[in-house]
Amino acid sequence: MSSIDEIKARINIVDLVSETVQLRRSGKNYTGFCPFHPNTVTPAFVVFSDSNTWRCFGQCNEGGDIFRFVMKKEGWDFSETLKYLAERAGIQLRPPTPKEQEAAEIHARLHALLEEAVTFYRHQLLHTPAGQQALAYLRKRGIKDETMETWGLGYAPGSWDATRSYLSSRRYTEQELRDAGMVSERDDGTVYDRFRNRIMFPIRNERGKMVGFGARILNPEDLPKFLNSPQTGLFDKGHILFGLDKAQREIRKQEKVVIVEGYLDVIAVHQAGFANVVSPMGTALTEHQLYLIKRYARRIVLALDPDAAGAKATLRGLEIARHTMDRTDELIFDARGLLGHEARLQADIRVTTLPAGMDPDDVVKRDPNEWKQIVDAAKPVVIHVMETLAAGNDLEDPKVKRKVADQVLPLIEDVPDAIERDTYRQRLARLLKLDERTLASVAPAQRPRSERPGRSNRSKPAPEQQAIPQANIMTAVGLLESFSLGMLMRHPHLLSRVDRNLQMDGLPRLSVMDFQSAENQALFQVILESLEQDLAEPLNFVLHGLSLPMMDKADEILARTEKLDPVEDRILEEIMRNILTLRKMITREGVEYCRFQQQEAQEQGSVQLVELSQAITRYSQALHRLDKALARYTSRAVEKTH
Repeated sequence: MSSIDEIKARINIVDLVSETVQLRRSGKNYTGFCPFHPNTVTPAFVVFSDSNTWRCFGQCNEGGDIFRFVMKKEGWDFSETLKYLAERAGIQLRPPTPKEQEAAEIHARLHALLEEAVTFYRHQLLHTPAGQQALAYLRKRGIKDETMETWGLGYAPGSWDATRSYLSSRRYTEQELRDAGMVSERDDGTVYDRFRNRIMFPIRNERGKMVGFGARILNPEDLPKFLNSPQTGLFDKGHILFGLDKAQREIRKQEKVVIVEGYLDVIAVHQAGFANVVSPMGTALTEHQLYLIKRYARRIVLALDPDAAGAKATLRGLEIARHTMDRTDELIFDARGLLGHEARLQADIRVTTLPAGMDPDDVVKRDPNEWKQIVDAAKPVVIHVMETLAAGNDLEDPKVKRKVADQVLPLIEDVPDAIERDTYRQRLARLLKLDERTLASVAPAQRPRSERPGRSNRSKPAPEQQAIPQANIMTAVGLLESFSLGMLMRHPHLLSRVDRNLQMDGLPRLSVMDFQSAENQALFQVILESLEQDLAEPLNFVLHGLSLPMMDKADEILARTEKLDPVEDRILEEIMRNILTLRKMITREGVEYCRFQQQEAQEQGSVQLVELSQAITRYSQALHRLDKALARYTSRAVEKTH
């Protein structure tokens, strides 16, 4: 049995899903409210215990195995999910190389060292006279003792070597202290404690592992006011968001993340009950941080400090955000006439305006409801930029009008949606008291969308996928998926004919969602990408772009399709039969689910009867189309056997 099969055998999907979704038994399956879209009326989420799969028959209309569930819930790629589930199941994916083993052991030591430092700083805060000043400061800022414990807040003593001595007594070497960023080096090569007489904020990555510290002064004469760990093998300030480990669940729940500037802002707002808040630790947002955020939510609210520096930082962050995330999905046709879908990030980025002279922690202390109102009133990026540039300027001055227009119009032209662009132009015209036709006459020259900032015609590189072979004992769905992938790997140019045939029957094109297992979805995605490039033959591109575990998967699939009929028309028909049969299985599941829900609704007198009847009608119509299409290929197969 392969590693991936062992993972699926050891992790029960009902147990896994039940950790975040309240399920109830319905016959041999389990139902609940889908965790991926708002719904409190109809439990459209079904877990099939027999096949260890799940499906949402509501708004999402998605499904898959335990891998796909974790990928969608956590926002991880297949590689991350594989590692997580393997660790959870206690399975070693493959023996690590000596170099990998050494790196893992070094990182584990550094994580443990930083955890020891958290313990040391906590003790200094709570049980030493010197720590009382820091404790008093935190309480004065409204931070409760239980909140300090939750976030692991501490105090670094004013000594030059207290932290070093403690960690050395725990058998950590001087080199490890350097590698963890706990000491600084003098000109003569000796080291001393990096953090002294400061309030300590443990910084954890999104998995909750210690990677560094943020430190705030107690003595106003000390500089700098805030000091972070230096760049280390664990800590990269531009790749981490403070509080994300504690905020990610609420971010997913609300489908919105709020970004504030400082450590205490995050902690205070969480304490007030708003747990979807994170911080880039006092700097402008980086592109990597925005990509990290998009794993959890596409709705982003920036709530940085309202002073002049904060306004500039906001604009810098917005510039990165605009290029990184304000993108739309574009359909790109390559030379072969194949329709490729270049998945682009998409987000709704807004900005709040805080009361003058107040930080987020000031707001929630004064009135938690005020914070909610401020976040809810956040403005779209373009409008915020308009108002920021106009603030404090004489808009009656023609030169000021021109300056504002010159900076805002390029932003408007980058907005993908035509209605939004028109709305923003109207708003800018009103703000500057100009005729819209005047603005149109000075608008930037129109460029193809693919040439605008943040857009590219390049195909996405093949993601680094890590998978392992399917089960030896495969389900009917698994066999159909595997055989279809094998045929497409050997004859990728047939995909265009598959899509054409499906469209002739009024059916959607083949997509990753036609495959239930996450590893098959990942492999189909790489097949699509092989057709979007022209540097190598598609099969070579696929095989050379896979990790070793994924190559094992591909080899097994190719072996299953080794004895194909050499006639391409017959191969095409076989693919069509497989795809249509797969879709028919999923559609039948939908009918069965709706009929089961309909029976329960009748017994309970639910108002959902009409909605369920309409759903059954839609599924039945879809089945009719699939049967009609399938009959053509089935009849041909029968004819050829006689």
